[in-house]
Amino acid sequence: MRATSIKEQLRQLGNPAKADHSAYFFKTGKGEYGEGDRFIGCTVPETRSVAKINRDTPLTELEKLLADEMHECRLCALIILVEQFKQADGQKREVIVDFYLSHTTRINNWDLVDLSSYLIVGEWLKGKDDRTLLYRLAASSLLWDQRIAVVSTMAFIRNNDFSDTLRLSEIFLTHKHDLMHKACGWMLREVGKRDESTLTGFLESHCMVMPRTMLRYAIERLSPEQKKKYMQRPARQTTI
Repeated sequence: MRATSIKEQLRQLGNPAKADHSAYFFKTGKGEYGEGDRFIGCTVPETRSVAKINRDTPLTELEKLLADEMHECRLCALIILVEQFKQADGQKREVIVDFYLSHTTRINNWDLVDLSSYLIVGEWLKGKDDRTLLYRLAASSLLWDQRIAVVSTMAFIRNNDFSDTLRLSEIFLTHKHDLMHKACGWMLREVGKRDESTLTGFLESHCMVMPRTMLRYAIERLSPEQKKKYMQRPARQTTI
């Protein structure tokens, strides 16, 4: 009954007005990327508070939460999974990674990906030479697998390892979904915060073909002069 209890704890914190706002913010309308998603109306800090007191929830119950129609139930499960991964040893970490990757159809909005992928998949791969997993995810037809691949590189960026971020950003230059342009632009911006010359080198090579959204995100922390330089160059328009 653990999953049922956690859902009830979240419901007690819910707010109908917040639920309506979240439904709009996360694009749940017909044909939008979050189509059909439903919300209880909890804030992320509130959801984290529930996750904290249920951090020992077994995977069998987390699986039930990930299957739940309510967004906050899936978010809570992922926050718990991240905390369990942090505390786990190598063998248990592998089990968690396998569990995570077998449920990516339920990690089905950008916030769910962004709050979990680099803290699980990224951390798992950080010390490994073989990162082909990222490129299998990138080649998936599932948008959320693709975003997991890109955002997972945050773990590498924080270790001043930029090669996979740059390579994946090149792969997604021709992607048609704005969510991937935002993800790549965000990761490129993070690269630039640590090594501006690496970012500007990428921009010099690719800014003429970068989707406008990716470019805007990537240059956010550059000087006004640099921003003007890159934004004045024609860039491919994005579509969703």
